[in-house]
Amino acid sequence: MNLLRVRTEAELRASGCIKWSEAPADVLPAWVAEMDFAVAEPITAALHEAVDGGCLGYGPADATTGVGEALANFASAQWDWAFDPRRVVLAGDVVDAISRVLATLAEEGPVIVPTPAYPPFLTVVGHAGRRLVTVPIDPDAVEATHDLVGIERELRAGARTIVLCNPHNPWGRSFPREELEALRDVAEAHGALVISDEIHAPLTLPGATHVPYAAVATPGARVVTVTSATKTWNMPGVKCAQIVCGSAEDAQRLRDYPMHPGQSSLGAVASRAAYELGGPWRAALLDQLDANRTLFTELVSGRLPRARMRPLEATYLAFLDARAYGLASPGEAALERGRVWVDHRPWGPGGEGHVRVNLATSPERIEQIVERLAAAWER
Repeated sequence: MNLLRVRTEAELRASGCIKWSEAPADVLPAWVAEMDFAVAEPITAALHEAVDGGCLGYGPADATTGVGEALANFASAQWDWAFDPRRVVLAGDVVDAISRVLATLAEEGPVIVPTPAYPPFLTVVGHAGRRLVTVPIDPDAVEATHDLVGIERELRAGARTIVLCNPHNPWGRSFPREELEALRDVAEAHGALVISDEIHAPLTLPGATHVPYAAVATPGARVVTVTSATKTWNMPGVKCAQIVCGSAEDAQRLRDYPMHPGQSSLGAVASRAAYELGGPWRAALLDQLDANRTLFTELVSGRLPRARMRPLEATYLAFLDARAYGLASPGEAALERGRVWVDHRPWGPGGEGHVRVNLATSPERIEQIVERLAAAWER
C-alpha cells in the first residue's frame, strides 16, 4: 500500500493553501514549507471525527489534550529523550512560542540568532522588545558550524539568550552531539537561556542523527525546546506548537502569560494523532525525501554546475548558494526567467545570494524545478 500520495496540480491549486494558490498558472512553486503530499489518513480521520463532534471551540487546557504525553512518548522512542509531559505548554506555532518564551523567561539583554536564519526569527526578537544580534555561520566554510567565538563575544557583551535552530533551517544541517556540547559549554558558562527550535527534528534524513539540545544540557541549565508536528506531517495551518520547559516553574510562568492560548482545538487533535499514529506515513515520507535529495543533488551537479549545496541532512528544504552566477537576486531571476518560485526571503548575514528549494514533491516536479533554474541562471 502506498501511504504517500502526491497531489495533482489541480488539487493543490484548488486547496487554497498558500504554496500553490498564490502562484500564477505558469509558475512552478517550490518555496514555502508546504508539501505536495496528501495528509496522513489517521490525521484526517481524527480531524473529521473531531469536527463531526463539534470540536471547534477554544483550545482546551494543555493537560487535557494528551499532546504532551504523545510528544514525550515520541521523543523517548525516537531520540531517547525523556521529559515530564506536564512541562509541555501549547502555543500557536514556533514563532509564537519563541515570542512567549522571550517575554516571560528571557533575561533583559540582546538575543543571539545565528544566521542565515528562518526569516521570522530575525523579526520576532524585536517584536518581543529585545535587541537582535546576529552571528553569521560562514557560507564558505567546509561545514555549516556555529561561530562559537562570535557567540561568546556577544555573551560577554551582554547577550543573555541564544535562539538555536536544530536541525538547522535553512542549512538543512543536523548538528552532531560534539557541536551541541561545545555550544552548551559556551552558553552555560554565561548562564544564557537557549531556546532550541526543533520543529524539523522528525525530518532528520537517513545517514544523520538528531540530538535534542536539552539532552546534552546540564541538568538545571536554562533550556527551552520548541517544536510542532505540523512541519513533518504537512499541516502548518492547524496550529499547535509545543514548548518543552526545563522546569515546572517555567511552564507555569508561560501558562500565566496574559494572552489567549494560540493553539487550536483541532491542532491539538491533529498533533496527538500525528505523534501516536503517524509513524508509517512518516517512514514513507523519509524514504521519498531521501530519494528526492539524491535526485536533486545529481541534477544540480549536472545542470547548475556553479551552484553549491552542502549535504542535506534534515528537512526537505535545500539551501542553494547561487552567488557564483553574479545575479542581483537569484530568486527573482528564477521567477522572472525560469517561472519557478523558490524561497528568496532575507536570511540575514551569510545568506546573501542563496535560495531555499522545497523538495517535498514528486521526482518529476524536482526535475522541472532544476530545468527552470538552469533556464534562469545558466545564460
